[in-house]
Parts: sequence; C-alpha cells; structure tokens
Amino acid sequence: MLHELGPDGVLQIDMQQSVDVAHWRKAERERQLSARMAMPADVREVQTLAIAKSLEQLVRATPDTIISVYWPIKAEPDLRPWMHSSWEGGARMALPVATALGQALTFREWRPGTEMSRGLWKIPFPADGAEVVPTVVLAPLVGFDADCFRLGYGGGFFDRTLAGLAPRPLAIGVGYSAGCMRTIYPQPHDIPMDWIVTGTAPPVERRRQGRRSGL
Repeated sequence: MLHELGPDGVLQIDMQQSVDVAHWRKAERERQLSARMAMPADVREVQTLAIAKSLEQLVRATPDTIISVYWPIKAEPDLRPWMHSSWEGGARMALPVATALGQALTFREWRPGTEMSRGLWKIPFPADGAEVVPTVVLAPLVGFDADCFRLGYGGGFFDRTLAGLAPRPLAIGVGYSAGCMRTIYPQPHDIPMDWIVTGTAPPVERRRQGRRSGL
C-alpha cells in the first residue's frame, strides 16, 4: 500500500476513487453472483470436492486447530461434509456469527448435533456453542485476484474481523475458479487472504517479497 502514502507518510485516500470502486464492485459482485448461481450443480459439486482435498493438505486437523468454516448460501461451495470429517479427525470446528451490520464477526464452536440459531440473512450458527478464537478462517468469496484479495458480499465482515484478531489466523478464501479477476482494486481497508483455494487449480498463496507459490 506504499502508493497510498503521501510525502509526509500519511495515508492519502481519494474519496472519488473509493466511490468509483464501490460502484464497480457492486456491479461486478452482481455479475459474479449471477454466473455462480447459473453454474450447473454437478460442476459445483466436482469443484467443491477438489476444494476439500486441497484444504486437507493446507489445514491439518489437530486438537489445537480451531477452524472456522461457514454455512453455505447462494451456491457457495458446500464444505459441511469436510467440516464433519475434520471434526472426526480431531480438529475443533467453529462457525462465524453475524448478528449486526458494521460489526466484526464472532465465532462459536460447532460439533455434530449442535442446536442452531439464525443470524443476519437467516444464516445458521451454533445457538449455545462456546465463543472461540479460530486459528484458521475459511472465507467464502464471490471473486478474487492474483494478489489474494477477496471480493465478498460488501458487508466488510471478514476484513473487519481479521483486522481485529491477534494473533491473526490463517485466512483462506474459498470459491470457484470462475471468480478469478484481474484485480478487485483493493482499498486500504481490504485485507488479503493468505491462500485462495478453488476447485480447478492449485491453491494460490499470497505474494510475499515478490514471490507467489502454490502447494
């Protein structure tokens, strides 16, 4: 983000650019969501299975691992079978809780048979699970770019949450390869994922010191 700094080292924010980017993202988000919803169910299923296999290599299930998954909406990859198998393999699992706009997510521990409540957009979360701090966060994405910046639904929940967690968990963006974009035009508040995992290509790691690699 050095290009965002002025000569005095103060962050310079172009308000008109921010407005333009917000409008562009809204249109791109709608386009990507329409394409995802139109994707045949069998294609989504094949890609989801490939995503789960990649996650098995990236995330090791140990008693010290707390993995926040997500409850799928709008044709997102359905990782609930992987969530079950990871729990059976010894990892602790969690689901994000979104109850108010403009607030960071919290996380509640999940296990098979957990009673569920519903938050924003009626997304289920554990009703009485213990609040935990995940070591791994899986963030569903609508689109993504080569620098592992994620285009989400526009609420800023994951950016706001990751910015406030210390130590920061491993952040993995999950979605379909069709969501690949040249850039999402990242803004100062955008936080890149550590990895992007899709169903038709090797996982992509965020560039560090000019390098980018897969598994």
